Amino acid sequence: MDLPFHRAWLDDDEINEVVDTLKSGWFTTGPKTHQFEEEFKKYIGCKHALGLNSCTAGLHLSLVAMEFPEGSEVITTPMTFPATANVAVHERLRPVFVDIEPGTLNIDVDRIEEKITPKTRAIVPVHFAGHACDMDAIEEIARKNNLVVIEDAAHALESSYKQKKIGNLGNLTSFSFYANKNITTGEGGMLTTNDDVLADKIRVMRLHGLSKDAWNRFGKSGYSHWELHTPGYKYNMPDISAAIGIHQLRKVNRFHELRKRYSAMYDAAFKEIPELETLITKDYATPAHHIYIIALRLDCLTITRDRFVEEIQGRGIGVGVHYVALHLQPFYRKKFKTQPQDCPVATEYSERVLTLPLYPKMSVQDVNLVIETVADIISKFRR
Repeated sequence: MDLPFHRAWLDDDEINEVVDTLKSGWFTTGPKTHQFEEEFKKYIGCKHALGLNSCTAGLHLSLVAMEFPEGSEVITTPMTFPATANVAVHERLRPVFVDIEPGTLNIDVDRIEEKITPKTRAIVPVHFAGHACDMDAIEEIARKNNLVVIEDAAHALESSYKQKKIGNLGNLTSFSFYANKNITTGEGGMLTTNDDVLADKIRVMRLHGLSKDAWNRFGKSGYSHWELHTPGYKYNMPDISAAIGIHQLRKVNRFHELRKRYSAMYDAAFKEIPELETLITKDYATPAHHIYIIALRLDCLTITRDRFVEEIQGRGIGVGVHYVALHLQPFYRKKFKTQPQDCPVATEYSERVLTLPLYPKMSVQDVNLVIETVADIISKFRR
């Protein structure tokens, strides 16, 4: 691709920190991970930040820590990556999909309560594209029905809700540092919480259920025995990943300003093209601008979304699709008998959304190239 869908911004800062880690001989969870956790905790403003090997691990550990009975229901959105719902399936829980609201593509809070049953135990909102969900409404529903709130913030590192950072609101919040996220550690994630008990429990579960990690067993204080308190998981973050994350986090404000600038350029250009719908920003949200979504008004065009994707990729520009909703996916249709009409808004958007490149390594010229290419394809296939 002449312009890939994503390219990470890595400087000598990250490279030198990784080299320092390699020279130290300490590759797994150790001093760099602890440093990254401390700096992330200060950035979010929460009490606990737990480094993990993925956002998926954070979502899974959140459910494990709650010890919900088998068959319990977890309410979430279908407009998300499979991990959000898959972790519930792994715990023998039932994901219950609530349709999305037009404009933001976040879970429609007005439809949550109609899906609550005596088996409902949690709500898992996803801050789609980095736009915060209406957390006051979600937390009020949760309080009223004695439910846990576990936030999927894979898209939402810089997001705020009513001036308060995501990661400092619900019971637990999971972030992603995957290769194409707003900051990256290659693979990695962070789980935040203000709950001391949950933090202690998950800290043990993320590394096999051992009472002490390797840094505490073999560090400068000398060897000490571990104890196995619960059969945990191999979800810890290694120092090599954290070494990258330390410097990525220090650049997060710079990255966010560039994303915001390029999003504004897209907004200004595409509002003049009636065949395109762009997402909105509600008054309560400060978005992270993780991805830039356009939705084609297919009744005004002579091509499908998939043909549009082929056209733009054929011109050397990488794009994505976020998402074909989970209730339409073969596994969920077979396992839970979901149907397109269960979430009609998500079904409709699934046929017409695509994601344009949006990342700090782009230039103004790159953004203009995307705008010109999209406009040209629209003009070519306009009814």
